Parts: sequence; C-alpha cells; structure tokens
Amino acid sequence: MLNGERVFLVGGNLPWINYAYDFGNNQWAGVKSRVEDEMKLLRDAGGNTMRIWIHVQGETSPKFNADGYPIATDKEYTLISDVKDMLDLAQSYDILVVPTLWNNAVDQDIHGHMEGLIRSTWKLQYYVNVVLQPLVEAVKGHPALAAWDILNEPEGMLIPGVSDPDPCYDTVKLNDSGAGWAGKRYSFREILRFINWQASTIKQEDPEALVTVGVWNPKSSTNSFSLVNHYDDNCLIKAGYKSLGTIDFFEFHTYSWEGKFDGVSPFKHDYEDYGITKPIVIGEFNEADGGGKTYTQLFDYAYRHGYAGAWSWSLIKNGTQLREGISHIRYYSGNGKMDIDL
Repeated sequence: MLNGERVFLVGGNLPWINYAYDFGNNQWAGVKSRVEDEMKLLRDAGGNTMRIWIHVQGETSPKFNADGYPIATDKEYTLISDVKDMLDLAQSYDILVVPTLWNNAVDQDIHGHMEGLIRSTWKLQYYVNVVLQPLVEAVKGHPALAAWDILNEPEGMLIPGVSDPDPCYDTVKLNDSGAGWAGKRYSFREILRFINWQASTIKQEDPEALVTVGVWNPKSSTNSFSLVNHYDDNCLIKAGYKSLGTIDFFEFHTYSWEGKFDGVSPFKHDYEDYGITKPIVIGEFNEADGGGKTYTQLFDYAYRHGYAGAWSWSLIKNGTQLREGISHIRYYSGNGKMDIDL
C-alpha cells in the first residue's frame, strides 16, 4: 500500500555496478551516474521498484577489525551518506528501492567476515549496533525506501539433508533440491537467527519498515506441496528469540532448468496456492530461464495471478527486453497500480 492505494511493485534488479564495491568508502560517486541512467529508463518504461545490493559478503563494508568484529560502517565512513543519496536519487525518479544487505548465492567470503556474523552472536550484535541501527535510523521514513531485504538466497550456503526433530531446522526435504550449491556451510538455525536479529533491529528503529528475504525457490518457504515454510514467524522467532524479527512479505526467486520451471515455481501457480497470508513478490526471474515465456508473458503472469510484485534479473544485462515487459503491463488494473508519485 502507498498513500492508501494498492501498488504492484514492478521493476528489476540492479544488484551492482561493481560487485560489492558500490557503497561506502566514497565508491558511490563513481557509479551514481550509471544508476541514475537505469532509474530513469525504468521509470520511463513504467517501472516503480529497484532491488540493489549493499554489503554483499563484507568485501568493502562494514569495516572489520582483525578479529572479524564490525567496528564501523566502512573505512571512509560514507556508507550512510551513500545510501541516503541513492534514495534521494530514486525519489527524484519516483522509484522505490529495496536494499539487499547480504548475499549467500556465492561463496567469496575469503576473510570470513560474513561467516563470523552468521556463526557468532557477539559479532552479529556488533554489526547491528555499529552498522545496521545507525543506517536504519538515518533513512527511516524515506519516501523511496520500500523494504529491507536481509539476505539474498540463504539456501546457497545451507546444509541440506540434515535431520532435526524441529521442522524449522530439518533440511531433509531439501536434499537434492539444489540447496547448498555455493557451499554447504550453515544450518537453518544459524541462518534464521542471522535474519531474525537484523529484522528485529530494523523494526525497533523503524516500526513502519517492511522486511523480506530473497529465497532461491519456494521449496523453502511454503507449507504447501508437502514442504516446510522455514521463514514463517514461528521459525524466525524460535531461532533468534526476538519477537519483532519477522518478515512482512515473501520474495520468491525462480528460474527454469532445461527449459522447464519446477513444480512449485510461482509461474506455475497462483499466489493462493502457497497458503501464505503475507504478500509474495517474485523477486528474481529472467527470460533466458523463463520456461519458454517472454518477459512480457512473465510480467503479465505475475500481475494476473495475485502476486504483489515482480522484479526481473537484471537491468544491466537484460534491460531493454525487461523494460518492454514492464511497459506491456504498465496500465493494467485490478491487482494494484504501477504509476506512483513519491
């Protein structure tokens, strides 16, 4: 909802210009013009939302000490001003931004910075105190801030096939699912605590904020189809003990394999099929792995089947065709407006 009206969040991923080197340490100034170009093109096509990555795996922010504790937002202390300026820029083009803080889809954590935050509550507490809380405080209420995305594709580094008496932590059903492709390093207990603490910090500082997590596939996020929703309120609170640390909407990613979507893909189902009472955004998809569908057909499907939004991958690589798909649905009605004014 925006200003009392239902909005369909339509747009794309602009995850990075320089991978992990866009924010903090005076890096934003070097990529700002390219991001602005993409915001203008997206707005002209009828889009309203952009998903952008911040820390990735801690390559340049936050600043860590030799023991792996976050001690500052970044070495040059520009992270907060960089993010604020990015949001100001987005507002000028009526674009909503979803900052994605961390990434589990690859394993480039050679310094163990992100691993420390996932495994150690002491290090995670330093991060939320020294980095996240000041960042949220600085941008809370910004008209261009749509939601916080805590972690991209947590399942990339999840350990599948683990039996646990608690369904929240049991990953037997995810064995041979593809989970763990980037390295089988973390339990669901560790991942859910990592999310819970950050979500709680955001909501303590900004009670109006929305929080999500970009899951790799609905297989980890629904109780339908004989699966387990590991990201429901119960699991997140149980893992981290913080009652505010829940997500407000689900974000499913979906790519076809050998030309076909799997049986739980959102492009094979209606929103209601997942049995989830919170909204669902299709947060990543593309035409190359689109099950034979064009961008136009994919955006059309997302709008007409009850989803709350669709963000394709990616504006840099597939921008022209992606924007054509957005333009095709820009005047649709019945599942939220797309023309917004910030």
